[in-house]
Amino acid sequence: MYQPEFPAALSQVELNPNAQVVIAKRYLRKGADGKPVEEPTTMFWRVASAVAAEEAKYPGSPYSTGDLAAAFYGLMTSWRFLPNSPTLMNAGTDLGQLAACFVLPVGDSIDEIFDAVKHAAMIHKSGGGTGFSFSRLRPKNAIVGSTGGVASGPLSFLRIFNTATEQIKQGGTRRGANMGILRVDHPDIIEFIRAKEREGELNNFNLSVGLTEAFMQAVEADASYDLVAPNTQQVVEQLKAREVFNLLVQKAWESGDPGIVFLDRINRDNPTPAQGEIESTNPCGEQPLLPYEACNLGSINLAKFADPAAGAEDGVDWASLKETVHLAVRFLDNVIDASKYPLPQIDEMVRKNRKIGLGVMGFADLLFQLGVAYDSQEALVLGERLMQFVLTEARSASKSLATERGPFPAYAASIWGDRNLGPYRNATVTTIAPTGTLSIIAGCSSGIEPLFALAFTRHVMDGEKLTEVNPYFEDALRAAECHSKNLMREVAEKGTVQHLEHLPEDIRKVFVTARDIAAKWHLKMQAAFQKYTDNAVSKTVNLPHEATQDDIRAIYWMAYETGCKGVTVYRDGCKSTQVLCTGEAGQEQAGKPQEKGVVKARPDLVYGFTQKVETGLGVLYLTVNEVDGKPFEVFCTIGKSGRSITAKAEAIGRLVSLALRSGVTVKEIVQQLKGIGGEHPVFRKKGLLLSIPDAISWVLENRYMGGASRPVETNGNGNGLANPTCPDCGQELVFEEGCFVCKNCGYTKCG
Repeated sequence: MYQPEFPAALSQVELNPNAQVVIAKRYLRKGADGKPVEEPTTMFWRVASAVAAEEAKYPGSPYSTGDLAAAFYGLMTSWRFLPNSPTLMNAGTDLGQLAACFVLPVGDSIDEIFDAVKHAAMIHKSGGGTGFSFSRLRPKNAIVGSTGGVASGPLSFLRIFNTATEQIKQGGTRRGANMGILRVDHPDIIEFIRAKEREGELNNFNLSVGLTEAFMQAVEADASYDLVAPNTQQVVEQLKAREVFNLLVQKAWESGDPGIVFLDRINRDNPTPAQGEIESTNPCGEQPLLPYEACNLGSINLAKFADPAAGAEDGVDWASLKETVHLAVRFLDNVIDASKYPLPQIDEMVRKNRKIGLGVMGFADLLFQLGVAYDSQEALVLGERLMQFVLTEARSASKSLATERGPFPAYAASIWGDRNLGPYRNATVTTIAPTGTLSIIAGCSSGIEPLFALAFTRHVMDGEKLTEVNPYFEDALRAAECHSKNLMREVAEKGTVQHLEHLPEDIRKVFVTARDIAAKWHLKMQAAFQKYTDNAVSKTVNLPHEATQDDIRAIYWMAYETGCKGVTVYRDGCKSTQVLCTGEAGQEQAGKPQEKGVVKARPDLVYGFTQKVETGLGVLYLTVNEVDGKPFEVFCTIGKSGRSITAKAEAIGRLVSLALRSGVTVKEIVQQLKGIGGEHPVFRKKGLLLSIPDAISWVLENRYMGGASRPVETNGNGNGLANPTCPDCGQELVFEEGCFVCKNCGYTKCG
């Protein structure tokens, strides 16, 4: 283990209270008793020294390793730049795995599939996340030539990957995260789109549908498109593209899953097409990668480069930003050499292409300092200009490194070599990655996201509550002579100031939060940064609970038209895990738990209704009888379908009736039945019905739960919605950059 001595000449690191919690819990090396064996200062020196030590391999470097280590230390502890979490955790340790994201191939054989499971486990153990494309797997019920049996399809194997992930914690600090992608023209695409309908399904995966331009054109023309079996390349079915697109929209509206990625656009920007097509991304979608590629990421804190008082152009200290970009690119290139990769195939691919992903964080804080509203044309122009500057200087730095060290080995066959544009040291240089815990350490806003709340209440020891306020917002209030403790408490309850009409208009205009901003501005900002990003952009388009499916449809289409490589939407309150309740109603419910297990006797006379539903197995007649206006029993009859199917329908009806009479709620029954697949799914006006159980869930959901819109309860933060809580500290989680993040302790959960 690398144990450098900390130079007395270097300053000690100063941490905000949240950063102290996050670093102690998730980054400091621990002893056998689980207690930290290093301080934050020595942690940053460990990382700086280990990464700088790689400089000795390159005689042409203008730095000594000692001077470079001091420069790297200053870069990080001034909060101008931080590398991705595995680098902070593992640099200079025996584990030594410093990359954040990987993509593994999943081939169409048992050997290849379970090799991928094993390799994913090794990556998760080392602290990385994994992305997979399941598009090469033959569809469900296809013939397996070697055995004469039938294939179980991509979804069955995806569940195996999910279960394996559940058993492993990344580097002992966090559970693994995965991305699963399936092409929209795969025969099992409908099952994939609906894969996370049932609560708890695939909880370690983010899912995205890989859309093609041919599909999008078919959507626009309201035409059908082909489903192609990957094992035979034969067209096996056609679907109406617009119906599939609408189903995607519906599922995103209901739960945020699956997202979408634009595969053709991603591959147009593939810098090494001679090595194959890009089929997948890392777990949050910002890093498209070839099979066995990895990428190490880092983020520049833009809040540190605001300089309005000094008269710098546009209020940005461009000279300091340039210096930081060049030093950060050198840091990330050294990380490639310093990292111990978990597989030889990964080691080979990483060193062949030397991809790095330099991104940004603190953008919202920069806008606050400059007095610019996030949802304004001025902010879009500034964001685009900033990222153009970062990309230009990062490529310049990569060229300089190529002069010192040589280009990446695959340069000659890359698009840069074909066009004679280099040489470059790195195939890619920029990525906008999630910065959930990094931004807590740096004390800045996440990535290019707007602030989630201007103030929030944090629970500390002995039940004490501490109100934390964005410092730039607090400064603006003091300057306007509006600051007060009562105001801070009110802002902490609501998270926003848009309802406070007594505040100056310019404060309410500039200090907007994610919920205050119309969806189109979220998407416009993503597109502005994507324009000058080699890889992709991690960004969530936040939507209010009242948002409609048409709103999401418009966002998806806008993402396609404005050049985004994918998009993630999140409608407040849509996640089924949002189960907090506060206030009198919540207390009353908590005090009167529903009694289950006692089967109520059936009255002699009950009334109800019969719903006719067309399914792929025939016409289903579902009779629901009620007692006191609530469902009490159901009877299922299906015509002209054979005795076996009739028996199954009757059995399902009897079991649902037993559940209802035993106190099981309609919501719980719907969660169990909804999304169960069958042999003959069909599109109807009411949507896609997969099976008899799915049809029963549809009737119950629409009759008793108001359709797909689930009732939600208040969380005490003024937005009328309940967010899930952090399993580590109990604080409310927020959803941004494709993950749930705890702003208190740094817990993150993707998938």
